[in-house]
Amino acid sequence: MALLGLPVLARHCQILRDVTKVVPRVFGSPLHVTCRNTHGGVVTLSYDLYEGRTPAPPLVLLHGLFGSKSNFQSIAKVLVRKTGRKVLALDARNHGTSPHSDIITYHAMSADVRQLLQQLDIPSCVLIGHSMGGKTAMTLALQEPQLVERLVSVDISPSPTTPQSGFPQFIKAMQNIHLEGKMPRSTARKLADQQLGAFVLESSVRQFLLTNFVQEDESFKWRVNLEAIANHLQDLLDFPEFHDPYPGPTMFLGGANSTYISSENYPDIERLFPCANIEYIKGAGHWVHAERTQDFINAICTFVEEVSPSQT
Repeated sequence: MALLGLPVLARHCQILRDVTKVVPRVFGSPLHVTCRNTHGGVVTLSYDLYEGRTPAPPLVLLHGLFGSKSNFQSIAKVLVRKTGRKVLALDARNHGTSPHSDIITYHAMSADVRQLLQQLDIPSCVLIGHSMGGKTAMTLALQEPQLVERLVSVDISPSPTTPQSGFPQFIKAMQNIHLEGKMPRSTARKLADQQLGAFVLESSVRQFLLTNFVQEDESFKWRVNLEAIANHLQDLLDFPEFHDPYPGPTMFLGGANSTYISSENYPDIERLFPCANIEYIKGAGHWVHAERTQDFINAICTFVEEVSPSQT
């Protein structure tokens, strides 16, 4: 069962502590910034910023549905070391430690990213997004091409995504988790896992979902905004309509064992991203960065260092 953006390896799903202070900085070490406010419909996103050595445009990483910036924690550090560039990993609205909103659409999420780039004085970046994050990245590149030096969409195309069997039931199962009384976090997590098991058969998927199961005071809750995600699930499966293409270098990086980027999607890719290359990583499914981490990193580094026709 391939869910939109869910990685299969728990080691990519570590939860970071909520912190708002600046920590001592060395190359590759993150600055954690947690935000809780919204302004005028645009959400001020939480992010991790990993310092680099060069002034080249930074790499900006966008996670998939039910993910968080910590999905890219170890990968970000390696990318800093290999490319020398800053790396910025974001929590999308309604995910991680970013604020909640009733709206979760690609136009809204791209506006959030645009605001953060302006806030951090980043005039141009290499935008890399997986699944839901890939569609957000494509949306921003099509809206504001000057902000995106290069674009990478990981295992997702600009075509509508076919609804995955059982996915709405998984959301409903998460909404219906019921725990009574005080209990240790380990006990609460075990009970939640048992209740999820009636609908989510894959243990790896349950463990990933449960990284969003957090304790607040003496109760437990989901840190993702399940109601908003459920209400906008069709928006997340679809893709906005655009007519003008993004002219910059683009890579669609798919898993060879995944069906999310198929030949049926090539016409939409060619129409909106005429400078795109389509590559597949052997042995990877939908969660390319989790299943074939080193191959993913190598592909990103090679693409970032390629000379585009406009630079020759």
